[in-house]
Amino acid sequence: MQPSLPERYRGALLGLACGDAVGTTVEFQPRGSFQPLSDMVGGGPFHLKPGQWTDDTSMALCLAESLLNKNGFDAADQMGRYLNWWKWGYLSSTGECFDIGMTVSQALSHYQQTGEPFAGSIDPYTAGNGSLMRLVPVVLFYFPDPQLIQRFAADSSRTTHAAPEAIECCQLFAELIGKALQGASKTELRHSSVSAFTQPKVAAIARGDYLSKSISEIRGSGYSVQSLEAALWCFHHTGNFAEAILQAANLGEDADTTAAIVGQLAGAHYGVRAIPAHWLEKLHEGEEITATADRLLEASRLRAPE
Repeated sequence: MQPSLPERYRGALLGLACGDAVGTTVEFQPRGSFQPLSDMVGGGPFHLKPGQWTDDTSMALCLAESLLNKNGFDAADQMGRYLNWWKWGYLSSTGECFDIGMTVSQALSHYQQTGEPFAGSIDPYTAGNGSLMRLVPVVLFYFPDPQLIQRFAADSSRTTHAAPEAIECCQLFAELIGKALQGASKTELRHSSVSAFTQPKVAAIARGDYLSKSISEIRGSGYSVQSLEAALWCFHHTGNFAEAILQAANLGEDADTTAAIVGQLAGAHYGVRAIPAHWLEKLHEGEEITATADRLLEASRLRAPE
């Protein structure tokens, strides 16, 4: 039976958090240097309890709360919440910010100094995955309008990551999540129907070039292009939600983020009932994340009546 739209919404947001919580165990470790993960076990560089999550989920929840409380896209409010998380541990799983990317912290410092919320660097060398990892609330809020999803996927990146590749990776991934919410098959999710990508490496992912690569050619690094490619490769080379998450995490390196990215799409595609029940039971603030997904669905319905 196909998942319902509420199940897809819950799956997409809980999928991000579950991927983050699974992957953090081997975060920063080179592939092949650790016993492959088979469950959500915690630990890792931040010594977390099973089910606790990192910056990926904290930033996604900041973004979701901003969209809901402002009833739309307010870049300054988003940056204020990210700053609150960085400085005071707002929406952290431990009560403090223990993991923040350099590109994000630089953008937040710039925002503090200038008050300009679109503070992301345009330097191509800053095309990290920090805006991809938190993306899904934008899609859930603006679904089913593809134009608004594309516009605000880009803007949600520009606050901290304004490099063209980072922006276009967010736009490509947002389109695929939107298609998954509409019930697209995995075959239909192999490539994009958007033809306007200017960045050659993003256009290659949009064509589905990654599908023919071997796992040795896939890297779960912090670079947005490699990160998105790895997440999509894992989604298409596995058969269920847990397999996709574990495959992504076991790539090592930026394991929590690769798994959080694939979790957004796999959760939207397979629905919340496909997420292992014992993962959801362990997940920190799982009920609150579920309620946030439900609020995003309600907001999308109010904004775009059936």
